[in-house]
Amino acid sequence: MSRIPPAFAASIIEHMRGYAIASLTEDGVVTTWLADAETITGFSRREAEGMNIAALFTEADRAAGAHLVEIRQALETGRYEDSRWHLRKDGSRFWANGLTLPLLDGEAAVMKVFRDETPLKEADDQRILLLNELNHRVKNSLATVQSVVEQTLRSAGVDASVRNELVNRILALSRAHNVLVDQNWAGADLEVIIRDVIRAHERPSPRFHLEGARVQLHPSQAVTLSLVLHELVTNAVKYGALSVMDGRVDIDWNLAHDSAGVRFLTLLWQERGGPAVTPPTRKGFGTRLLASAFSQQSGKAVVHFEPDGVRAVFSLRLLDETPAIPMAVGEGPAL
Repeated sequence: MSRIPPAFAASIIEHMRGYAIASLTEDGVVTTWLADAETITGFSRREAEGMNIAALFTEADRAAGAHLVEIRQALETGRYEDSRWHLRKDGSRFWANGLTLPLLDGEAAVMKVFRDETPLKEADDQRILLLNELNHRVKNSLATVQSVVEQTLRSAGVDASVRNELVNRILALSRAHNVLVDQNWAGADLEVIIRDVIRAHERPSPRFHLEGARVQLHPSQAVTLSLVLHELVTNAVKYGALSVMDGRVDIDWNLAHDSAGVRFLTLLWQERGGPAVTPPTRKGFGTRLLASAFSQQSGKAVVHFEPDGVRAVFSLRLLDETPAIPMAVGEGPAL
């Protein structure tokens, strides 16, 4: 590989916008201050060269020696990258992503390249704030629905068991929303959804055996699957394997891709060690939900009421995750 002419490299560095470049001694003293370093930090080249890079770090990070950790890690491993809040000359903060690399050149031990990503960080924080606010309002709405439903059914003299089933389904929907909020509504991990549903029924001796690859679900399918699993758990607690001390449930799943890259999920719910199972004489809400949950998404559910335990098999085409929308610096999140 041919060597880059010094004049050519110098021209690139001097006209680089949005990035700061500095060379540092092993103690963090700045020896060169290049590119957009002055614009980003407020320190001119004359002010910066000779000062310690710790001046850009917050008081807490300076006390922890974060600026020296970056240098030491770069020298030991060949590179060190992180993102953190830094300080400008005027004391204001900026969020920078920095890369530190070894650079044995005279006094300099490392080279640090960093970029001001404050607009992106603030946009991301705002997005998370809005998602949490949305989740709070959704949960308040669900709590209102729950109260209205409970009072209406009680006034109508509806049996308490029916009222409780409906309220528990609303709570299951609320929990599914919590999982989605935790992952910024980008989707939900299948195992996280499953563990959230079964958590209330776990005991010191494991009652559930989970086995499967990591699968990311589209938000709409995550909610649907959460409700489906809630129905299976509820049925198992009332009539199936979870109604006895020695009963257990195996949940296995797998992910596949076809030739076009479309993702497919298969999931098995198998109850063991419970009382003898007989098929239901009528189709309740849970049975209808299991049968139709994924019918509009190129999927199907087959439930077998076998003598040694309920066996449910789900096969469905997974919806693609919502792609991230790239934002230019300075833009807010698209809602």
